[in-house]
Amino acid sequence: MNINIKRVYTPWNPEDGTRILVDRLWPRGIKKEDAHIIAWMKDIAPSNELRKWFHHDYNNWNEFKEKYFNELEMKKDLCHQLIAYAENNLTLVYGSKNEMYNQAVVLKEFLEANIKNI
Repeated sequence: MNINIKRVYTPWNPEDGTRILVDRLWPRGIKKEDAHIIAWMKDIAPSNELRKWFHHDYNNWNEFKEKYFNELEMKKDLCHQLIAYAENNLTLVYGSKNEMYNQAVVLKEFLEANIKNI
C-alpha cells in the first residue's frame, strides 16, 4: 500500500485512492463534497493540547513529532482502522498551509514505520 499526503485544497485526483481527512478541525472554506474524502478521522489527529502547543511553531517540530508519536502509540486501533479503509493508495488529507511541517507528515511516518505492528 502507498501512503500519500495531500492538502485538502489541492484538487482531487483519482490516483489519490482512498482519501481520509486527518485534521481535528474542519478546513476553512471547503465543502464536504469538494473534499472527496470517505471519512474524517479527527480523533487520530493530535490532541487539542498538543495542537495548540505546537501552533505551527516549527522550532518545536522535533518535540511535536515525538509527542504526537507517543499519542499515536495509544491510538493504534485508530491507525488500524485508517489503514483498513485503503486497498492500494491511501491519501492522508490535511488543511495546513505548510506541506513539510504538519501532523499528516508525522502520521504518515508513524504508519509506515509501524504498519506491520498495527
